[in-house]
Amino acid sequence: MFTRVARIYAAELAVEYDFTIVRNLTSLEVSQYGGNPALKLPSMETERGVLFGTLNLCRELSRRSSLRPRLVWPESLETLLLVNAQEMTLHAMATEVNLIMDKVAGIAEDSGHYAKMRKSLLGALSWLDENAGAVLRALPERDLSYLEVTLFCLVTHLEFRDVVPVAPYAELQRFCRDFGARPSALQTAYRFDTV
Repeated sequence: MFTRVARIYAAELAVEYDFTIVRNLTSLEVSQYGGNPALKLPSMETERGVLFGTLNLCRELSRRSSLRPRLVWPESLETLLLVNAQEMTLHAMATEVNLIMDKVAGIAEDSGHYAKMRKSLLGALSWLDENAGAVLRALPERDLSYLEVTLFCLVTHLEFRDVVPVAPYAELQRFCRDFGARPSALQTAYRFDTV
């Protein structure tokens, strides 16, 4: 899901790239993660070195693009509603990864840790669903925002991985239908994600 965020930016910004799939996300080999010592994705090799992390990659893609769309980055979000929406989105993304990895590790769904993480994810999704309309209206004029891309990738990945049901979140579903019509979203549909 984090890699898809960067892939959407690359598509929106018309930046070509080579893509290496990590087939085993339980690997403990730093080399499997593009040299990221934190064993996380995505990483991007450049002539200056390796960049770690989704936001860094998206910024670098913007610098490399000849296009100059109006991009809204997290630091441009000024209202409490918008900064909280970005925080809930990124929190939910990280929480989903933890739930997936807990399941792979065989941690029981009725364990205290798993139960808290799941409740945390559901709470974030409920908040995002309740506030989605106001959040989208409050965003500055833009061609693309990091908040929208991360939110789209989160909700569609939850559905792809069947982590929690997303059907109850009507506003998030509506947003994903609209955003999902973008060519960049259609070109980057989930199909590589494995553990």
